[in-house]
Amino acid sequence: MIHTTHFGTLNDGRTVEAHQISNSHGASATIITWGGIVTSLRMPDRTGHIDDVVLGFERLESYLAGHPHFGAITGRVAGRIPGGKMKIGDIDYRLPLNDGTNHLHGGFTGLDKRLWQATPLPVSDSLRLRYLSPDGEEGYPGNLDITVTYTLTEANEFIIETEATSDQSTPLSLTHHSYFNLAGEGCGTIENHELQIDSNLAVELDEGLTPLGRTFHVEGRAADFRQTKRLGDAIPDLFQGHGDLYLIPRTSGETLARIAQVREPGSGRVMEVSTTETCLQLYTGSHSTDPITGKSGKTYGRFSGLCLECEGYPDAVNTPGFGDIFVRPGQPQRHTTVYAFSTY
Repeated sequence: MIHTTHFGTLNDGRTVEAHQISNSHGASATIITWGGIVTSLRMPDRTGHIDDVVLGFERLESYLAGHPHFGAITGRVAGRIPGGKMKIGDIDYRLPLNDGTNHLHGGFTGLDKRLWQATPLPVSDSLRLRYLSPDGEEGYPGNLDITVTYTLTEANEFIIETEATSDQSTPLSLTHHSYFNLAGEGCGTIENHELQIDSNLAVELDEGLTPLGRTFHVEGRAADFRQTKRLGDAIPDLFQGHGDLYLIPRTSGETLARIAQVREPGSGRVMEVSTTETCLQLYTGSHSTDPITGKSGKTYGRFSGLCLECEGYPDAVNTPGFGDIFVRPGQPQRHTTVYAFSTY
């Protein structure tokens, strides 16, 4: 079931809608057309009690005032491109530097700050968003036609499917940027969450969190989550307390790969993450040092939510060995990420 309401009005008079997808078990997802932001994701705990498990705001004005990408469609390229430099064919491109010496999450006005057009698909309990990103937007080449489809299943799976076409070869690496707290948004930190990541390789970063195009084996390091660990025990030893960018292993012929699981002992909620993407960015919320008042009226601070961002390698244009993130004329790019919820 999909229910549509008015969420707010932009300064230029355009309307922002909110679309709530619900299933028969009481779970729901609410998405607004501004930035494709997931403002709410309500899931049952082990007793059947429903809580909102993502950080966010009640009002459009709070999103417009600035926030750390709560729940947004992030891109054109998620993550950091060193120096904002890209070479495509014989052409050098310079992207805006909005994070020190890096280009981050699509620039100053990325896809998280654009108004998307929504089409509810009631038969499949899905919402399809579309955005036409013009040639040159934030320095990227190509007229890019992007659709993102959100689905909530009866099995409490939240599915995100992306598809894009372009009239020029251009990089695209979208991610979903929800901050999850399986105890419920505003219910303390994620330090008691238990995390497991199915990867033995992560990417080396410099002090600016710039990807360096080199990998390291996680064995013996804080970044090793191949066996389940309590996040609060690992965070002090993680690089800047931030979390790492992991390469996603696949067996032959596999497309949708399970990469991570999070458990929250108090509620009994479990979230499993599967994706067709090549990388997983763990972010613990370590840089969220300024207190933010969220939906519950409670304050979000450091470690109030964790992100598990499925994406391509951010600097893949300049580091071909890390995968292909190009959309080419006549060659659509498609990806799927699934956040599956259960209890134990």
